Amino acid sequence: MRNYAQELEDRVAYIRDVLRKAGAKGVVYGNSGGKDCALVGILCKKATPNVLGVTMPCQSKRNYASDMEDALAVARQFDIETVSVDLTAAKEALAGAVGAVQPLAPMADANMNPRLRMTTLYSIAQSRGALVAGTGNRSEVFMGYFTKWGDGAYDFNPIADLTVTEIYEFLRYLEAPASIIAKKPSAGLYEGQTDEEEMGVSYEIIDKFILYGLADDAVCEKLTQVNRATAHKRELPSVYKHID
Repeated sequence: MRNYAQELEDRVAYIRDVLRKAGAKGVVYGNSGGKDCALVGILCKKATPNVLGVTMPCQSKRNYASDMEDALAVARQFDIETVSVDLTAAKEALAGAVGAVQPLAPMADANMNPRLRMTTLYSIAQSRGALVAGTGNRSEVFMGYFTKWGDGAYDFNPIADLTVTEIYEFLRYLEAPASIIAKKPSAGLYEGQTDEEEMGVSYEIIDKFILYGLADDAVCEKLTQVNRATAHKRELPSVYKHID
């Protein structure tokens, strides 16, 4: 297990350094009520008082209910200023406009949500002279389990090296709300969605493979194939010629 007292000190120093180098006045991040954004919000608030969490419900009923409750619970406990931007109407308008010329595949429709959320965060951050904090963890990055130009877009990410197992350990160290630690991880893109069911593998298995190389041959092959197939999400876009 990591030394989370030292991890806290190091990550707070990192965030302060990022803000200083950018000349930024603070941090804006999406607070969905999940484990990752909870940890990011806590770390950022310990680094600077100027932190704004943004809840962005969009169509899914849980966005307005349990997710919102958990998001506000973290905000209250760690004194994080929080605002809400309801994106349902914007999503319906965009989906309708695009759908009029191109019928939307189910995942294309679902991925509009995180892309609208990132647009919202950057609009708010730019207006405040702030940076956008990313909330993706190492397990998700390895699996490519994020939306390109959606939650995969940010100015800095203080938890990208932590697996889901380590995220939970860190949250327990920080005494985050128990409801966030107990809930099943979900992107909340549609009703009943959970990360592990959608990926077809548990975070425990993913983390053991990442950290220790532990997995049977079939699982090893599956994880390796997924990692390879999603490599484009972790790389800069291809260009014809590199320009310095």
